[in-house]
Amino acid sequence: MDTIYAVASGLQRAGVSIIRVSGEAALLTYKNLTHRPVPVPRQAIFGSFRAPETGKLLDKGMVLFFEKPNSFTGEDVIEYHVHGGTAVVRGFLDVLSRQPDCRLAAPGEFTRRAFENGKMDLTAAEAVADLVDAETEAQRVQALDQLGGGLARLYEGWAEKLKKILAHQEAEIEFPEEDMPKQVSEKLRPEITTLIKEIRQHMDDGHRGERLRNGVLIAILGAPNAGKSSLLNALARRDVAIVSEEAGTTRDVIEAHLDLGGYPVILADTAGLRATESKVEAEGIRRARKLADESDIKVLLFDSTQAPDPETIAMIDTSTIVLMTKSDLPTAGAFAFQTAIKISAKTNDGIDALLKTLTEKVSTLFTPRNGPSLTRERHRLALDETIIALERSLAAILPELAAEDLRLSLRSLGAITGTVHVEELLDRVFKDFCIGK
Repeated sequence: MDTIYAVASGLQRAGVSIIRVSGEAALLTYKNLTHRPVPVPRQAIFGSFRAPETGKLLDKGMVLFFEKPNSFTGEDVIEYHVHGGTAVVRGFLDVLSRQPDCRLAAPGEFTRRAFENGKMDLTAAEAVADLVDAETEAQRVQALDQLGGGLARLYEGWAEKLKKILAHQEAEIEFPEEDMPKQVSEKLRPEITTLIKEIRQHMDDGHRGERLRNGVLIAILGAPNAGKSSLLNALARRDVAIVSEEAGTTRDVIEAHLDLGGYPVILADTAGLRATESKVEAEGIRRARKLADESDIKVLLFDSTQAPDPETIAMIDTSTIVLMTKSDLPTAGAFAFQTAIKISAKTNDGIDALLKTLTEKVSTLFTPRNGPSLTRERHRLALDETIIALERSLAAILPELAAEDLRLSLRSLGAITGTVHVEELLDRVFKDFCIGK
């Protein structure tokens, strides 16, 4: 297998950059670049690095050696801690590219090797990516819990129960004339039913884990010139959307990412809701309505200087927050919503009250629950397949068919943690990782 290398600390300019090398030729790169004996594992040493072909000095820095199997990947790993200038890093990578059996790592390849070498299960590998991408405290906590084996222990526990059930089912098939308990299959039914119930309870979480991982979607909706783009800019504290008095300026969905009380939030500005003959604007309005259906929370804006538009009123439901905008101007006085928050994006009046309300509403989506949460659609689909196979086993007319369905359910469950090795599955899991991880 090739030895791989990559910048593990990112390619941005920094005081120190870490270049990780993993594989059989990792130590050879160290000998070629330093002409020094093998370093003591896990002991940092200082040295000079030179291009093997010319002897030209590349940089001076620290080296750490992690001997297999006690490393992140389970292979020999060398980490070069060099100065983080672009020229230094590029020069170092160029030299490594010419070392025998060495190549640049693919995205997620270090973590993939850790999985393949038994250093972690697939849910922990996914947690590594989530931890790298975490932008809020809640995302960090969830990723660390999964990295610590929370999901794996739950799924492996179910797998052990399934293996025992399957063993008893197959015993009935293999030894029908032996002194086995009568009607083994019927005695297994309560255990299978209980397992189905446990999996359903786990899945009935309101997509809490996926929502936390991907972000709560909040759609900002209202008539043209109700102040949607101004509100987005005020909440994001930067000019994300173009603000204009001309109606229909926003024609596509514009997003901004926020951290509200430690929870990730995606604010989406949308096209103004109205009848229009413009095909482009009509498409923007169609997307706005679609986003309203997909959103977790809707923020509905009503211009307090105008009569309320029926299109926006029709969207009011339990997931909405109603705002009366332009509170710094004289109001029309024709209507008012008792629960509405009065705001002015121009003076920032009411913005703090809105943020408080939004944070409270977002937090209700993440009520505490016992046990770890699902974090990916992949997990949910595999659990669906597990339940379907278990239910089929209960309805099977022959013990051989029941056993086959039990095997299929065990396979679906094993696909989550990676007990079942499927190359296409691994490619899909690791494709979104960054290079160097």
